[in-house]
Amino acid sequence: MYYDDLPFWGFIGKIENSWLQEENNPKYYLFNHVRFNAFYNDDQVVEIRAWNDPKNVVDITADQEIDVQFTYSVIWNKTSIPFANRLDRYTRASSLQPHSTIHWFSVLNSIVIIVLLTALLALLFMRHLKNDLIKCSSEEGDEEGEVAWKYLHGDVFRCPRYTSLFSAVLGAGSQIFSLLCVLFLLAFLDVLYAYSRGSLCTSLAVGYALTSFVAGYSSSSFHNQLSATGWERSVVLSGLLYLGPVFVIMCIFNTVAIFYGATTALPFGTIVLVILMSIFITAPLLALGGAVGYRLRSEFKAPCPTKRVPREIRSLAWYRTTPGQMLIGGLLPFGTIAMELHNLLLSLWGYKIFTTPSILFIMFLILTVLTIMLSIGLTYIQLSAEDHEWWWRSILRGGSTAVFVFANCIVFYARSDMHGFLQLFFFLGYSACMCYALFLMLGTISFHASLIFVRRIYSAVKSE
Repeated sequence: MYYDDLPFWGFIGKIENSWLQEENNPKYYLFNHVRFNAFYNDDQVVEIRAWNDPKNVVDITADQEIDVQFTYSVIWNKTSIPFANRLDRYTRASSLQPHSTIHWFSVLNSIVIIVLLTALLALLFMRHLKNDLIKCSSEEGDEEGEVAWKYLHGDVFRCPRYTSLFSAVLGAGSQIFSLLCVLFLLAFLDVLYAYSRGSLCTSLAVGYALTSFVAGYSSSSFHNQLSATGWERSVVLSGLLYLGPVFVIMCIFNTVAIFYGATTALPFGTIVLVILMSIFITAPLLALGGAVGYRLRSEFKAPCPTKRVPREIRSLAWYRTTPGQMLIGGLLPFGTIAMELHNLLLSLWGYKIFTTPSILFIMFLILTVLTIMLSIGLTYIQLSAEDHEWWWRSILRGGSTAVFVFANCIVFYARSDMHGFLQLFFFLGYSACMCYALFLMLGTISFHASLIFVRRIYSAVKSE
């Protein structure tokens, strides 16, 4: 339970086993009286605890409906603890053994994976890419000495299909990345508490609205590098690409919650406030970012000219295809965050307090670095197979980590005590929104890493 954004726990009942042989079945009792101990300083609550009275119980052993009258009492106690330090007890609890050991073991496991992958990529680049660049730069190289990926110099910078949608994905991913950075900054400044669900939801809504400028600017500036017209469509798509599906899901959530009479239903005033924020803050900032991106547009500086006729792509081995690279590009990053992801899901759905934003930030950095490294390595493998359609694939293989995260969420639900249509519906819906945001963000990071890599290697060779 929560009171004034302070979490507290209490037992709802007890089980008693009889020592008599004739009574083998245990008895189940439900506590119907709760005593709250509230500690206050001036006019602000600093701490709250819940106690159950073992004398006030109701026997619910029999499988039948009964009417239970619940009561509670409150005891107010004055304390000298200042309001600013009221969350210290939760922070101290999370830093004790074995909690900190588990977190740091997860970080160490992720670092080991990064070191091994770095060594593998270093070996790949030193033994293969370096030799390729030497062959390409040699003026005396013959046709047999040519490397496979150099043949793609006339196709590798060909504009991707669905340019407006592609630019919108980059805009939405850039916005989510900037929003996450802002949330981490607020957490480190002790402005945002992850277990203060009200302030967290407010920060997400306001932060998303204010970072709409990033989405408009990113989508518009990139679209104008590829095409002189249609950038307005990219800006609109970048604003709707994530917010549109989330808004539809939230409307369905609210309808289902009202139908079931759940307390998670949003009040009418909150719905109106969200709509007004979208109209008067999100939309203007999105349009402003698009206009600035158009004004500051620049040309796409490709090291090699693009041919008129695209090169035919031959059949590829399974690990060079899109599904194969999505499997490789998503499984390794997921393995590094699996343990912390479990703790995060426990915090969101199991009422476990997660008070270590530094660990989350480290895992975020590790996930970003792994995505960049895998994107570069898999792009090189793709180009070596003379496959020049790397634009969309870089987004898909980078964002494929979100597919594994969503599958892990389903496994978490299957192993939890949650049941019923309402809990299943809300769990899958919120998990889908979270994983969709992760897909857009990691896909954007993966593409930019691949773009920088492709530009560097083709700038270092002499095109015929």
